[in-house]
Amino acid sequence: MDDMSGMMSMMSESAQGPMAGMDMAMMQRCIEACSACEQACTMCAGSMSMEGMSGSAMCMSCAEMCNTMMRMMLRPMPMNDGDMAAMMAMLQATSMMCRACADDCSAMGDSASATMCAQVCRNCADACDAMMASMKPMMAS
Repeated sequence: MDDMSGMMSMMSESAQGPMAGMDMAMMQRCIEACSACEQACTMCAGSMSMEGMSGSAMCMSCAEMCNTMMRMMLRPMPMNDGDMAAMMAMLQATSMMCRACADDCSAMGDSASATMCAQVCRNCADACDAMMASMKPMMAS
């Protein structure tokens, strides 16, 4: 069993309340996408700084947001409606930040790191959107 599968298994076992109904495979995909995005944005920001390009602040903000989203999902906890709403808002904000960063990096032209970063950011935004969609049925009306 790999480390991520072990963490998801542990989270499934300790999940209570609405968290018990979460799609743990979807959550794992979102956590992995956030981790990849954090890494890609950090590398892209470093590359931009070395090349004297602007845009590194957006990449670093995106990296920090992805890290925070990932940590939030890794906390197995019982969730009430307020916690679910906070997680949905954070997923939405992370998705929006990733799409904004992808747009900025796409505009960088020939930069290989920016091109890769843009794709990883889009993948993360898609994973956050899918996680939100999987959580909507669990939200109280």
